[in-house]
Amino acid sequence: MPHHLADATWPEVGERRPALAVPVGALEQHGPHLPLDTDTRIASAVAAALPGFALAPAIAYGASGEHEAFAGTVSLGAEALRAVVTEYGRSACRWAPRVLLVNGHGGNAPALAEAVALLRYEGRDVAWVPCAVPGADAHAGRTETSLLLHLSPSEVRLDRAEPGDLRPIAEILPALRAGGVAAVSPNGVLGDPTASSAAEGERLFDELVGRCRAAVARWEPDAKGMLR
Repeated sequence: MPHHLADATWPEVGERRPALAVPVGALEQHGPHLPLDTDTRIASAVAAALPGFALAPAIAYGASGEHEAFAGTVSLGAEALRAVVTEYGRSACRWAPRVLLVNGHGGNAPALAEAVALLRYEGRDVAWVPCAVPGADAHAGRTETSLLLHLSPSEVRLDRAEPGDLRPIAEILPALRAGGVAAVSPNGVLGDPTASSAAEGERLFDELVGRCRAAVARWEPDAKGMLR
């Protein structure tokens, strides 16, 4: 059976009945220098690197309301995403023994937690894992830019990269919640991408994949279905 679910036929899937890795991303602004599908690209690359899973097409829209002041952002919202993930899990688990949702956008986390908790309550072996980088800046800064320079260098407009709001996230959180990212950063960046590099992105990606592989190997979902 092909590694990519979309390339397989139904008899191939029916014979193997593989576990399924599903990237969950977003279509949202990532400053003047990164593509709108940055989160989906990262989640898809991580999901593709996990052994023992067939790779499903991504759920490429998420809950991105905090970015809607910027052109190009399309947000389903938390309620719709929760419904999509719930019905996706119910359907896929008719043939897949296990479903792993690989989340590339932090704003999706509440909806994923609620949907996966329900699916697990219903007896389905579903879990999710975040594409989290310890110590990362918040959005479209050095971390994500370095990752994209490693994964999709041709899509990074590094000549347009510029710093955004550099304050700690805790300091700007009230304004973010009230007015979205545009209320604190006119260019949509939270961090400084100007020192990013592909070498750093490769290191960050390898570490991220290693953490996700270890979490999957343990397969110990918490109360919200997240693997740690």
